[in-house]
Amino acid sequence: MGRLDGKVALISGGARGMGAAEARLFVREGAKVVIGDVLDEAGFQVEAEINENCEEATYLHLDVTNGGDWQKAVETAQSKYGHLDILVNNAGIVRRFTIEETTEEIWDEIMAVNAKGVFLGTKQAIPAMRQSGGGSIINISSISGLVSIGPPAYIATKGAVRLFTKATAIQYAKENIRCNSIHPGSVDTAMVDSADSNVSTIPLGRIGVPDDIAYGALFLASDEASFITGSELVIDGGYTAQ
Repeated sequence: MGRLDGKVALISGGARGMGAAEARLFVREGAKVVIGDVLDEAGFQVEAEINENCEEATYLHLDVTNGGDWQKAVETAQSKYGHLDILVNNAGIVRRFTIEETTEEIWDEIMAVNAKGVFLGTKQAIPAMRQSGGGSIINISSISGLVSIGPPAYIATKGAVRLFTKATAIQYAKENIRCNSIHPGSVDTAMVDSADSNVSTIPLGRIGVPDDIAYGALFLASDEASFITGSELVIDGGYTAQ
């Protein structure tokens, strides 16, 4: 018996890294999954890999800054699998510039993907979750949403995600829609710069892997976390405990 039996999840940024790991794990634990990304070739590869053993994953093009794409993604989950129970707002980008180096265009780009994307996904998913009698929204923030580490614009977006998560949790608690944030430290994905991955600064002595984050998302998505909302799950090998 899987921990997500009977549930349907929508995962943004699911073509690689943490999003792909979440999609694979959720399906192994009994969920049906809609995977969204702008990396179509990689996304279809993840879909095909999962569906070698089952037909429980669907990939579609999802630009998280586009409300119409989000609407289509939610409608796909409902039409193909009957309902929507879980949203993982996983998509994100980083741009490594100081404040003075950050142009208005760079600021707007990273805000659109990392902050507006979470807002749009949440806004579109809530009515579907209401129809399902509740749900779990999991927003992938960062330790940069807790402490000042990383480029300033990126930090600003991840701080926004952290507090937007809490606002969502409070507003929709009475409808049994939970919302929590995950705060990864250095994780071995395409986004991580070697400068941010100094193992000597991490108490557990290694950087994370995508499955480390996926298992945290699995817990928050499952009924095991039914009394957890508005919380922060830090998965950083002890970095921010120092």
